[in-house]
Amino acid sequence: MNKASTGHKKIVIAVSALNAIDSPGPGVAVIRSIRECKDFEVRIIGLSYESLEPGLYMHDLVDKSYQIPYPSGGTDSLLARIIHIHEIETIDLIIPNFDAELFNFIKLRDKLSEMGIHTFLPDLDQFEARDKIKLYQFGKKHGLMVPEDKIIYEANQLEKVAKELNYPLVIKGKFYDAIIVNTLEQAQKAFYKIQAKWGLPIIVQEFINGTEINIAALGDGEGNAVSIIPMRKLYITDKGKAWAGITLDDDAFIELARKFIKVTKWRGGCELEVMQSLDGKSYIMEVNPRFPAWIYLTAAAGQNQPSMLVKMALGEKVEPVTEYEVGKIFVRYAWDLITTISEFQKISGTGEL
Repeated sequence: MNKASTGHKKIVIAVSALNAIDSPGPGVAVIRSIRECKDFEVRIIGLSYESLEPGLYMHDLVDKSYQIPYPSGGTDSLLARIIHIHEIETIDLIIPNFDAELFNFIKLRDKLSEMGIHTFLPDLDQFEARDKIKLYQFGKKHGLMVPEDKIIYEANQLEKVAKELNYPLVIKGKFYDAIIVNTLEQAQKAFYKIQAKWGLPIIVQEFINGTEINIAALGDGEGNAVSIIPMRKLYITDKGKAWAGITLDDDAFIELARKFIKVTKWRGGCELEVMQSLDGKSYIMEVNPRFPAWIYLTAAAGQNQPSMLVKMALGEKVEPVTEYEVGKIFVRYAWDLITTISEFQKISGTGEL
């Protein structure tokens, strides 16, 4: 067993996505899960992009925080910042949790490894194969049901696409956001709204009516699923995010996730967004290449996926787990976190807290 996981050494883990708004990042939930595991002692370093990410001020969870450059800054600026942080903190492991930042961290994986910083991420081929833009072709190749879609770059393409796929349609950004539309006017409005936020291209996807299921899964990089837990949303925000959910006992969903991890040899955490149609078919709507914001539910249900990832990243063999508590419910809530202007000024001015 790796020494780092036995309590002989305090593991320094850097975690991103500390926002906890109505569309929360997974960072706080990942940290809660890791801290709940008694197999190792940890020091948590928060990596933030904004000065008002709530996780920055959760001092019971995050020991110290540093701002890092936006993903659009590229790998050079990110690496320079990580080197600076590493010189101070001696990081053992980085767990990035935003889709948009994963490309840079994957590109830097070897350089980080040379510095002694572990990661547990998919490789670039795995990451790009499940991209929203390529998902339909990926599904056809591997026998997975995926709604038909069209990739467009101009709003004037919407009318033609609508005739091919028929309304209602789902207009999606390349990173985030999905808007259901029923008319050309609604589709055009959604196109421009998402383009302004996430750029081009825009994905126009066939709408599947049914029950939405989310599956949190962890792959070992060799085609084996270490943990799979399906969840059904009980309460959904106006952005389509789960505000409450319940763990399910359904072999079909577990087999779907197991097949995905097997054919991709997925390494790390991921979330399958699945729509079970009215006739019982399971369509993969999206594959998020990181832990979902509700990942703490896996720890509460008996399969602590973030702690398993930590162990595998540090070289420990983790056996697949299949048992978990069915009917476990999470309910997200808002909490007024109080801090001081001096703390806000410190993270804003120095990039450290």
